[in-house]
Amino acid sequence: MFVLRAMGDALAAAGSMGWEILWPLILGFTLSGVIQAVVRTEAITRLMQDDSPRAISVATGLGALSSSCSYAAVALARALFRKGASLSSAMAFEVASTNLVVELGLILAFVMGWQFTVAEFVGGPIMIILIALGFRLWMRGRILDAARDQADRGLAGSMEGHAAMDMSVGGDQGFWRRLLSKPGVTSVSQYFVMDWASVIRDIVIGLLIAGAFEAWVPKRWLQAVFLEGHPTLAFVIDPIIGPLLAMVSFVCSVGNVPLAAVLWNGGISFGGVISFVFADLIIIPIIVIYRRYYGLRAALRITAIFYGAMVLAGYVVELVFTPLGLIPTNRHLSIVTSSITWNYTTWLNIAFLAVGAVLVAVFVRSGSWSMLHAMSGTPDHDDEPRHHPATR
Repeated sequence: MFVLRAMGDALAAAGSMGWEILWPLILGFTLSGVIQAVVRTEAITRLMQDDSPRAISVATGLGALSSSCSYAAVALARALFRKGASLSSAMAFEVASTNLVVELGLILAFVMGWQFTVAEFVGGPIMIILIALGFRLWMRGRILDAARDQADRGLAGSMEGHAAMDMSVGGDQGFWRRLLSKPGVTSVSQYFVMDWASVIRDIVIGLLIAGAFEAWVPKRWLQAVFLEGHPTLAFVIDPIIGPLLAMVSFVCSVGNVPLAAVLWNGGISFGGVISFVFADLIIIPIIVIYRRYYGLRAALRITAIFYGAMVLAGYVVELVFTPLGLIPTNRHLSIVTSSITWNYTTWLNIAFLAVGAVLVAVFVRSGSWSMLHAMSGTPDHDDEPRHHPATR
């Protein structure tokens, strides 16, 4: 009886969190679909052939525009590397496409507060700069050549098919003409459905883990682990712990935000929670993919550089935000509600569920259903993006 009650409490907490974040998720993926539908990126690869500040900036900007689940981002980064982009630029693209995207910013703002969104978009570029420096110092010579040779073998990882797809709308027409055209609307629906399909597993797992933490782990335990009440020690230790928790949680993309909120309520430092959110690209399954893509030695260095950059970015963000008075003091985020009521969240969920239903209907009517079956497939032999007929 006790076990069933405990499981019920965790599921109820997870369901409540899911209801609270539903409309910002739909809004975020809709806006992401709009951006991806009208922005074509494959012609810009030639600007990413080195690790100069310009190349890293271009890669960061394109990554932020091409929102991806973490697995697809990792696959797309390898595709860019194989086409001639430097490994540093490819990794900058990878980080930006999961950590500097509109849906993550919306979820952070709605669930945790606008300060966390600002911290994400301040810390993300800092992390990318640190990664670029780390790659310049530690990923060169024979190990870089070996990584390129391994990448050229084309071993499959995860979400290869999704990463190889390009549903954007071409042509010389302006933004609104392309967006509101039939191919434009179809493209938005394709990105919307495909992005949801690629992250739904992580969102569900993230909600279940966060629900379990909320229901089963006493807050005083978390406060002890995160050294709440000892701010200096917490500042030093928590950004080191944060990415390690993310690594073993197996949750990536926006799926780790509910757990981040639970950890914040439990006393983790501001820098620690930001480092935790950054760590979606070093979860254990993705480290295994790095090994397949680039070889063991390169995978270990990539993981070490990413981890160090995430920890340092957490320190920098907290050091910058503390004197500016931007660190929230509320440790009681309302991420779980006792019941669903007719408040603004319910009305917004209904409205955006209707928007989502329309986009799904467009997706199905356009004959795009078969694209879902190709998401986890292997990319074309030449690694060129595959275009769906409805968006050419």
